[in-house]
Amino acid sequence: MPTQLHRFIDQAYETGEGPLYHSDEDSLYWVDIPNGHLYRYDFATDTREQCYSGAPIGGVTIQTDGSLLLFKEHGTITQWNDGEETVLLPEIPEVRGSRFNDVIAGPHGRVYCGTMPPDGRLYRLDRDGSIVELLSAVEISNGLGFSPDTEHVYFAETEAETIWQFDFDVESGTFSNRQVFVDTRGDQGKPDGVTVDSEGYVWSARWNGGCVVRHHPDDGRVVDRVDIPARKVSSLTFGTPDYDQAFVTTATAGNDRSVEGDGAGALFRFAVDTSGVPEYRSQISLDE
Repeated sequence: MPTQLHRFIDQAYETGEGPLYHSDEDSLYWVDIPNGHLYRYDFATDTREQCYSGAPIGGVTIQTDGSLLLFKEHGTITQWNDGEETVLLPEIPEVRGSRFNDVIAGPHGRVYCGTMPPDGRLYRLDRDGSIVELLSAVEISNGLGFSPDTEHVYFAETEAETIWQFDFDVESGTFSNRQVFVDTRGDQGKPDGVTVDSEGYVWSARWNGGCVVRHHPDDGRVVDRVDIPARKVSSLTFGTPDYDQAFVTTATAGNDRSVEGDGAGALFRFAVDTSGVPEYRSQISLDE
C-alpha cells in the first residue's frame, strides 16, 4: 500500500519529532527535541529553515489563528507567532526537571500533552489555559490520535509496550474505559508516535523497530508495515493538501549512523493510497 519511500530531509537530527502539516502555509513543521530547534519546510518554495531555537521542545500544535503552541521543558507552554513568543504557562511544578513529550490538539481546541519520566503524566490543557491531570505513573507518554468519529482516542505508552484505547467524550474532553488496543511485546520495536487515517486505521512509529505499522481499527492487527532505514522511528503525520503523503521523523539519539542506521535522524516521506485528515487545532486563550 505505501509506496516510494524517500529521504525527504537528510539531516541527522538527534531526536526528530512532532511532524505537523500547516495547511494555511502549505508547510511542514517538526522539532529536534533536545536541541530546542523548530524547523519549517515550505512546499511552494522547496526551502527549509530553522525558525526557532530555545529550550527543548516536546511537541507543537497549531492554533486556530495559525500561530503555534510550543510545549517545552519544566511544563512551560508558549505561543509562537513567526518570531514573537508569549508565555501561556510558565511551568507545571510536577514537571520541573522533566519536559513535555508528544502533544495533540483535540476536538473543541483542548490539547492533550504527556510528560517524560521519572513521573510521567498525561495532561489536558483546557481552552482557558488551565491544566488537568488525566493519567499518572505513565511509562513514557507518547503518541495520541482520535478515531474519525471521535468516539475513541488512542494513546501510546512506550515503555509499557502498549497502545491503549479509551472511550472519548467530546464535550467534556474526558477519557474512560481504558483497554489494550495493541500489545507490542515481542513485536518489532516499541510504540512511539501515533496518527489515525481517514479510514480509522491507526499508524504507529516504532522506536528501536525501524518501521511504521498500520493497525486495523477493529482488532489492532497489523495490516501494513513500512521499513525505515533508521532504528529509532519517532513519529509520523500526513501532509500536503490531499493528505496523501506520510512524513516520518527519526532519531540518532546521540549515536552515529553506523549504530542507528543509514537514515538515522532523517525525515522520510512516502505516498499512501488512503489519506490522512487535518489535525485538530488548539484554541488556547488566557482571555477566555
